[in-house]
Amino acid sequence: MTSRKGLQLAGVLKQEGITNEAVMATIASVPREIFLPAALAHKAYENTALPIGQGQTISQPYIVAKMTELLLSGIGPAAKVLEVGTGSGYQTSILAKIFAQVCSVERIKALQFQAKRRLNQLDLHNVKLKHGDGWQGWASKSPFDGIIVTAAAANIPEQLINQLADGGRLIIPVGGKQQQLLCIDKQNGDLSNTVIEVVNFVPLVAGDII
Repeated sequence: MTSRKGLQLAGVLKQEGITNEAVMATIASVPREIFLPAALAHKAYENTALPIGQGQTISQPYIVAKMTELLLSGIGPAAKVLEVGTGSGYQTSILAKIFAQVCSVERIKALQFQAKRRLNQLDLHNVKLKHGDGWQGWASKSPFDGIIVTAAAANIPEQLINQLADGGRLIIPVGGKQQQLLCIDKQNGDLSNTVIEVVNFVPLVAGDII
């Protein structure tokens, strides 16, 4: 059910330049407060990133919307998408409401467990979750029509390029202190990169944590 606060947030995103109506409607319909610690629930509909524990954050709604919009414009809704970095599960839930199938990898077991519970609460069952190293992607489920990475990589992981289907699109923040959001399209084995904007993500760390 879409809340008044959800609609207000969607309106803010439209003012920020988000144009896809399906993305804005989905953002409006997802209760962001369930993905936050109780002490921060009152900030759920602010257009800002917030801490979720374990040194991780829930992304700013604008960034969630922008990355989702970029992915959707490249591959359409009848697609299989890999998300690297499940985190709170908020971005995962947006993807699950828009795309046919979502596979999501999270390196921190406690976060993955909490995200699974929240996705079940929202009755989203087209998502497969894996505890593992996001740098490695999810080879057994590949190829993917789209890949979205929710942490900044120092460089583009080769495994993710290998797991991207021909005609597919990868959305990934790349860099250290200075980061850029890249949109990478794969056509006939060749890659074309477009720089979207400057961003600020937590780093994509190799390995996993029980």
